Amino acid sequence: MLLHAIDAEPDANAHTVDARERSSTVVLLHGMMGSSESWWRVIPRLTAQGHRVLALDLPGHGQSPRDPNLTIEQAAASVVETVQDLAFGHPVTAIGHSYGASVLAEAAGELHAEVAVYIDASLALVGGQNRSRLTEQYARDRCARSSVEDLRASRPFYSARDAAVEARAAERFDPATMASVSCGNDHEWLPDAGSIVIRADPSSWVTAADVARFERRGIDVRSIPGAAHTVWYSHFDEFIASVPELFGAPSQNSLP
Repeated sequence: MLLHAIDAEPDANAHTVDARERSSTVVLLHGMMGSSESWWRVIPRLTAQGHRVLALDLPGHGQSPRDPNLTIEQAAASVVETVQDLAFGHPVTAIGHSYGASVLAEAAGELHAEVAVYIDASLALVGGQNRSRLTEQYARDRCARSSVEDLRASRPFYSARDAAVEARAAERFDPATMASVSCGNDHEWLPDAGSIVIRADPSSWVTAADVARFERRGIDVRSIPGAAHTVWYSHFDEFIASVPELFGAPSQNSLP
């Protein structure tokens, strides 16, 4: 199953154009009920550093296929297939947010990402859910997120474009596909040492126990005080500064 992707190349006029050959393709995986458009503000910062960017719509999201029998393994296989099709032979780095981070963790063994960044995710999935009940819940959640006005009221840190992008993503979200992922077995992932976890502080998703589990593995946990779950929406500059491996030194990325 190939996924829909936003494929962004470096700006040919950017001062980083000479870095293209040594820069990787950066794969971006959004969270549940998001889409490839969720990264609209992040993508230009990556291309300005000379990276090619592949922002994917995960199954059941955006313009990618629906699958009412989807498993997390199948979602990860779709990511690997798409990346290999679009970036064959090129080094890959990857960023995954929330559910997208779980998909990235499942896909990591096949992606062989040189840098893997997991945003505000416990990297655990509770299975055994009731399919119809969860589908109904996600349908209600979709309705609650499909209004730009309601999103801006509940998330005052959203810009007008943020709210429009997320409302459009909610309209395109398929509850049955996403519910299916939680109907199988429990999952827990522990990425390789050297991976990066970015968390909101405090976080409703990454507990102190999760932090300890990650750090014992040699994972670099970086916290952003006061950030929301979608940390780049609420604390964009802090998020960019937290991953200099991809975005460059903070002084190079400060806004004019």
